[in-house]
Amino acid sequence: MSVFPQLALKPEVREHLHSVYTHSEVVCEVGKEEAVRAFEALLSCLSHPPMVTCVRVSTHLHTLKDIQHKLQQHVTQISCRDGSGSPAVIHTHPHLPDVLLVPVSGPRCVDVQGSEVIVGAQCGNAVLRGAHVFTPGVLGTPKFLKAGDVVSVFSDIDGKCTRGAKEFQGKKVFLGNGVSEVHRSDVFCSEAPARGVAIRMTEPLYQSPSFDGVLTEDVFLQNLPSVVVGHVLGPRPGERILDMCAAPGGKTTHIASLMNNQGAVLALEKIKSKMEKIIQNANTLKLDCIRAYCCDSTQAVISHPTHDYNADGPPFPEESFDRILLDAPCSGLGQRPNMSCRWSLKEVRSFQPLQRRLFTTAVRLLKTGGVLVYSTCTVTLAENEEQVSWALKTFPRLTLEPQVPHLGSEGMQGAGLSHDHRRLLQRFRPELLWGGANHIHYSESLHHHANNDTIGFFIAKFIKR
Repeated sequence: MSVFPQLALKPEVREHLHSVYTHSEVVCEVGKEEAVRAFEALLSCLSHPPMVTCVRVSTHLHTLKDIQHKLQQHVTQISCRDGSGSPAVIHTHPHLPDVLLVPVSGPRCVDVQGSEVIVGAQCGNAVLRGAHVFTPGVLGTPKFLKAGDVVSVFSDIDGKCTRGAKEFQGKKVFLGNGVSEVHRSDVFCSEAPARGVAIRMTEPLYQSPSFDGVLTEDVFLQNLPSVVVGHVLGPRPGERILDMCAAPGGKTTHIASLMNNQGAVLALEKIKSKMEKIIQNANTLKLDCIRAYCCDSTQAVISHPTHDYNADGPPFPEESFDRILLDAPCSGLGQRPNMSCRWSLKEVRSFQPLQRRLFTTAVRLLKTGGVLVYSTCTVTLAENEEQVSWALKTFPRLTLEPQVPHLGSEGMQGAGLSHDHRRLLQRFRPELLWGGANHIHYSESLHHHANNDTIGFFIAKFIKR
């Protein structure tokens, strides 16, 4: 059994990232020792959840104060019901008028119980951020598991546990204790396995309120940098805006909310089931200015002037949009918590060409004077600063613009960008704060940590002159 190891990477990927974070330009600026420390801290913090949960409020429907009051009541009720001590205090954010912050406590001292339930890595990541264990995430249980049993929950971080296992000796990480809501046969029944909560977490390693099914029309759980993206894009009522890689619709719905549901937000997603999730979220949040289409965004621009097209949907004529968000498909190496990534270096590097094809389409679809925001949830140089350097050389009409708000750090060295250009970029680097999970005390400065102890993320803002 392991206890919160560093993010496990294939040796070739680790070496690649190490070379980025200890590049000669970085070493020249901060020193070799600090550069290595930052890299090791990055791998450590990525395996832990951020210590603040960010909740975005549907301000087109409600005031921030009203939802803050409702969420505080919910958190207090949970605390009273579970006997988990003083309820977490819901805070507003000083720079984001539609964000509420919920402190997370942990890792806590929790004793391992006798019976073990094994869950998949994705399920384990959700548990670390406050979720209960849902039936589809369960991989293995004791032979005679029954409802009411107290169990310890472990995450299989290497994907080696066979579904239906009665015991597992592979690499696993302890997530906390809970009470089973089901029998083993309910989980692994071949005909109609149970749905819903399988293990209700009573002693999670990280204490965070569960918001599952809470105020679904009023709030959206979203990582703080993802909320910043919407504000940086700066949508205005009445504009025509494109979200190129939109699923599951968090940023899409935020854009529509910032426009007060006035205008047109067109969301593209090439996988139909994911596109339908965008529509579902838009309907839940009562945003009818969103139109979602199943479309490969690399094919979203009309290739020939005489091409017949649908005036409403893709493909679109050039210069069709006031603002475009390209939250590009990426290697996702900034996601937290994440204890194991099995990408090969070839797979990590495969995203750069796709991102450039999408970016080229975005430039063609953007009006003169329009705003293009490019973002990723990864920490590589190739998918972030190198893309900006390439874009400025490839598209002379594009200029980098200041971002408001600017809550992250400047861009990293190593991609040939000037310091002035790097200052206009926004890279969220949780490793710069990291001193080990047991050394983070959010009572000291919740807002400081909320802005920095986030997922790894990157944002660049361009204007087409």
